[in-house]
Amino acid sequence: MALRVYNTLSGGKEEFRPLVPGKVGMYVCGVTVYDYCHIGHARANIVFDIVYRYLKFSGYEVNYVRNYTDVDDKIINRANERGIDSQALAEEFIHAFDEDMAALGLDLPTCQPKATEHIPQIIAIVERLIERGMAYPSGGDVYFSVEKFPGYLKLSKRNLDEMRAGARIAPGEQKRNPMDFALWKAAKPGEPSWESPWGPGRPGWHIECSAMSMQYLGESFDIHGGGKDLVFPHHENEIAQSEGASGKPFVKYWLHNGFVNVNQEKMSKSLGNFFTIRDILQKYDAEVVRFFILSAHYRSPIDFSDQNLEDAKAGLSRFYEALKAADDTLAAQTTPGTSGGEVPAELREILDRVATVEERFREAMDDDFNTALAIGHLFDLVRGLNRIVAEKSLQESPMLRNGLREGREQLRRLGGVLGLFESEPDAWLEKQKNAGLKAGGLSAEAIEALIVERRQARANRDFARADRIRDELDAQGIMLLDSKEGTTWKLK
Repeated sequence: MALRVYNTLSGGKEEFRPLVPGKVGMYVCGVTVYDYCHIGHARANIVFDIVYRYLKFSGYEVNYVRNYTDVDDKIINRANERGIDSQALAEEFIHAFDEDMAALGLDLPTCQPKATEHIPQIIAIVERLIERGMAYPSGGDVYFSVEKFPGYLKLSKRNLDEMRAGARIAPGEQKRNPMDFALWKAAKPGEPSWESPWGPGRPGWHIECSAMSMQYLGESFDIHGGGKDLVFPHHENEIAQSEGASGKPFVKYWLHNGFVNVNQEKMSKSLGNFFTIRDILQKYDAEVVRFFILSAHYRSPIDFSDQNLEDAKAGLSRFYEALKAADDTLAAQTTPGTSGGEVPAELREILDRVATVEERFREAMDDDFNTALAIGHLFDLVRGLNRIVAEKSLQESPMLRNGLREGREQLRRLGGVLGLFESEPDAWLEKQKNAGLKAGGLSAEAIEALIVERRQARANRDFARADRIRDELDAQGIMLLDSKEGTTWKLK
């Protein structure tokens, strides 16, 4: 099955065929750097990190460009509030963004350009648009004339007449049509500015991305990504100004990730449900956040809540527990038998599914990067590994041992495509256990002491006391696991 992607431009899935066979140019809108990133930024960047990883896994050479918008009204206003230079504020939050993305385990893009480092390219595109009659200067500003671009709104599928009827020209704007948008803004007192043919000023938001994407990927490239909130006006305006300047198709495939709700409501500072990535990572492991985001299809909305993150942590723990069990089992078999006895039909079927898990994983990912289904196939692999570990004849069966080894390796390798399961299982599980104990005000020492007391109670045939200890721990979220080797415990 060939890779198929949902193209917002066409409104359907299409077979992915890059402009240059074997090579992919991908541009993803980065952040406007005036504040710390929130969970919505985490989703968008994890989603396109997975697209990047999977394209490379599929053998493509990928040129992935993700920008920083480091000049904008929001940056200027925030810098003025703090009484600092706008560029100093931008650099502060570029650094914070980089830290957050590293914490979430993202691969670095090929290139991370800044808008302020591409002013000459921006001015050149604006000049070309004016020459072609697609834009006009007005009082030091320059506006794009939407009526001169017949394909305007082809991405968002909106109606221009209806939008024009509700549009207004803001005070200070000198544009001909309320739907026209700024390519260049005349400098105001106290704002950063650059010299241009229209006087000192700074670029509009949309033109920055056209200039940076065209600089590093050419006038036409394969994939442009971002959140659904960017379809209009940002991406719509990018298309208009880019194709208006070049006369060529701008982007072949437009990919947009869905929104993040918080406890089934839109995230908003006024509602008090606004969470930065840094807030979240104080409470949850970064891999849990990644696993939560990838457990839904990237185009679907997801609901961010403590319960859903707890469910994600439990699901991710199952993978690490399976990896640990496989590691421990294989490490313990120092003198395996070689009888090669008959493997039951149920286990032969499991071995077959281990051998074909990559095929099913690829099928899921080739269907518009369906990470939710891909993770489902990996869960199936975990169930198989656990069944092999539990098989009493494992020690005597080279076929089962090889299947266990292969399954463990496949889980680590395919998980790596999703940025998952890259920690050592023992270390990861211990970290989660300690975090859970700290959150509950418990200690490992106290639990072990109760396990010893329970063991003594059972030896004294005081089963009522032994049961009370189990129930007390269970009420605190501690599950006891009895085996012939003794009693261990885990967080529920």
